[in-house]
Amino acid sequence: MIQVGLDKRLPSIVMPDAREGQLVLSAPLAAGYRQQVLSMRRVSVTAMTPSEVHRGNPLELVEHMASSQLWAFERASDDELNVVVRGKWANYQVLFTWMHDIEALHLACNFELKGPERSNAEIEHLIPMINSQMWVGHFEFWPTERLVVFRHTLVLSGGVHASRRQCEVLLSAALDACERYYSAFQFVAWAGAGAREALEAAMFETAGEA
Repeated sequence: MIQVGLDKRLPSIVMPDAREGQLVLSAPLAAGYRQQVLSMRRVSVTAMTPSEVHRGNPLELVEHMASSQLWAFERASDDELNVVVRGKWANYQVLFTWMHDIEALHLACNFELKGPERSNAEIEHLIPMINSQMWVGHFEFWPTERLVVFRHTLVLSGGVHASRRQCEVLLSAALDACERYYSAFQFVAWAGAGAREALEAAMFETAGEA
């Protein structure tokens, strides 16, 4: 197994060594991502080498980053790159989508939230409470699919080229947010806690680990 981290403040990211076999990825959350999530299929991929992409497409940087970190990934098209990251609390599926028409790199990082449907209403209360604390990006909850999704976008208007550091920070922000608030979602889904109680407990837990 290989342990890597984009930021010292983040938990180590553990991904299988390419020699240990294949990593199973699910189909991408592409533009129009909700419809595509509904038709998710399981595909098996191995470590890939950077593909030929259009010049200026920041996914080339992301793909090189994934390759250098020995992450398995799926390149569904020139404009979509799907990576699975194993965090402290869950496996996160991260989709990078290059939206060339508006010159923006979109990130959607999701994890499955299992639990009784009766917790949905309180989770819906929890989402805006968490989002009010976010400086960048935001969370969504898809009750039918039982997915929590963190979304963030890097705007590159005017032909600006993304740097590798910008792509790293984009991913680090998503992983940090998911790891930070994961327990709050779990408190509501499984412990039956109220939204405010769950958020306060998660923040206390996070402060204790600092």
